[in-house]
Amino acid sequence: MKSYNIVSLIRKKREKEGLAPDEIRFLVQQYSRDVMPDYQMSAFLMACFLNGLNDEEAAALTREMLHSGTVMDLSSVPGVKVDKHSTGGVGDKTSLILAPIVAACGVPVPMISGRGLGHSGGTLDKLESIPGFNVNLDLDRYVEVLKKHGLVLIGQTEEIAPADKRMYALRDVTATVESIPLIAGSIMSKKLAEGIDALVLDVKFGSGAFMKTRDQALELARKLVSIGEEFGKRTIAYLTSMEQPLGQKVGNWFEVHESIECLNGGGPEDLLQVTHQLAGTMIYLGGNAGSVEEGIEKSRESVRNGTAMQKFRDIVTEQDGSTEYLDRPDDYPQARRQFDVNAASDGFITAMDAYAIGMAGVELGAGRKSKEDVVDPQSGIILEKKIGEDVRRGETIARCFTNKEEQTDMVRKMLQDAVSIGSSRVEVPALITDTVTKEGTTPWS
Repeated sequence: MKSYNIVSLIRKKREKEGLAPDEIRFLVQQYSRDVMPDYQMSAFLMACFLNGLNDEEAAALTREMLHSGTVMDLSSVPGVKVDKHSTGGVGDKTSLILAPIVAACGVPVPMISGRGLGHSGGTLDKLESIPGFNVNLDLDRYVEVLKKHGLVLIGQTEEIAPADKRMYALRDVTATVESIPLIAGSIMSKKLAEGIDALVLDVKFGSGAFMKTRDQALELARKLVSIGEEFGKRTIAYLTSMEQPLGQKVGNWFEVHESIECLNGGGPEDLLQVTHQLAGTMIYLGGNAGSVEEGIEKSRESVRNGTAMQKFRDIVTEQDGSTEYLDRPDDYPQARRQFDVNAASDGFITAMDAYAIGMAGVELGAGRKSKEDVVDPQSGIILEKKIGEDVRRGETIARCFTNKEEQTDMVRKMLQDAVSIGSSRVEVPALITDTVTKEGTTPWS
């Protein structure tokens, strides 16, 4: 590998000059080998944050983070391996529902997920609310379970994209998280390391998302798709609204409970729409449907005929979880304290601050303020009303559950402030707004 001067490369990026792939390779490798100290990598990341990365630079950074660790070879697993990634939101439990759906339709799903931090919940925390469920499988076991069931659900291991893990920790404490090319590289290095052949992306925007505007989400979606296609992986992204929580339940066991309802043929329509769209696209990319529309129909049929719920039961058992509460979810132990949040006036729900609702869940114990916090699976919120619905003064808007003693008044105020009531009914925000592929962006219709 050709040698470069680290300070010169940082200066070059600071001066808004593009870096060649070899130069980015040098920086990441020097950092991975502990030759480049944290303070120099922090300076480089800040230069990237301020001046951006072009498509070639973003792809090069992704490639180096990807190859800093193990890249899984899943060629021994039959079929086209497809995963899904969401940029995160409040009440977004689609992974729990679509993974068994897609696997039941014959498309292998190797899914490596993360934990929640702040207002956005994490798939691993939700899975671990199922007693005994083990997300900490090693990579040999990861392949074994995928071969057996066409599905595996684990957390990031030390071997997967370690450079990204170190660089993200730096970004978290140097105010350089909110950079679209850095976000894209971080996401894609982990996803590509899974050994996938294709990827479906759910890029959220709105009050409860990390991307607050459609334009920001569109920029991120285009960057993610560009990187995926650059690596030869068929990649399709959808822009979806997070102006209100997805579904009605927020909190770890609550979201598993709602996922079970969906897999058993029930569940809220907004959650089902997003889930089946993403699942249908995965089935299409996996080659088991001739179109996304056919994939959606197969997705719905797997719920109707019970194969999706059976697949969920199988993977819970395989990963050491108890199926007791899959069969009787209402028997799950409840939090000690429950209280309602009621409407202050008659009218219609005109807006919901999804971020504030997510943070109310954190205060109840359902999420983390820091990485060291322990989540309480019994804590959460059930929303009785959503945007566009009518409400009467004193009627319950939300039900809250917690094992904390002191949070009632604060959370009640947070939720009352988060829900706007007006005199006229408003149109429910469009749930899916755009499709992004390598061919371009298409408005949702």
